Amino acid sequence: MLIDVIFALIMLQRLGELVIAKRNEAWMKQNGGYEAGKDHYKWMVAMHVAFFVALFVEIQLIDYPFSSPFWVFAALFLMVQLGRVWAIISLGKYWNTKIIVMPKAPVVLKGPYKYIKHPNYTIVTLEFLIIPFLFQAYLTLIVFSLLNVWMLSVRIVKEEEALKLHTDYEVAMDGKLRFMPQLKKSEN
Repeated sequence: MLIDVIFALIMLQRLGELVIAKRNEAWMKQNGGYEAGKDHYKWMVAMHVAFFVALFVEIQLIDYPFSSPFWVFAALFLMVQLGRVWAIISLGKYWNTKIIVMPKAPVVLKGPYKYIKHPNYTIVTLEFLIIPFLFQAYLTLIVFSLLNVWMLSVRIVKEEEALKLHTDYEVAMDGKLRFMPQLKKSEN
């Protein structure tokens, strides 16, 4: 029962974020923004949907009993969610699930963006580890953690290319901690 409640709350959170993202996308496009990296976005969405489907299936098939580490991972998950909210609030109308760039817009350097590049991706990566641990869904953890690393190796390059082209991103983010090691420039 508790597992179902937690799973439902995570789903509601994601749906709420999609509403915020749609609203922000409309505002950004009305103010000169454009979408970059469209070609991989559908694959990223598919990966996230598949993550939750795989998680749900693994939970139902395995039916692991609760263990004492559950509460440790639940506490970690709550801390990561605070980081998620901090990142979303810090970006404000610029936060999105898509790569929407507004030429000449100021680069956000508050909240976690003051210290690290791509804190939202750091949070998603932590979720891909913590959520499966919550439910002892180890196959989901392994498969989707690897898929996420692959996806971010594409997405971060695309996002940084677009931001460098149309904003002062490179100067603004100089010296910030990187989420992943220096990635090669994409060939597309």
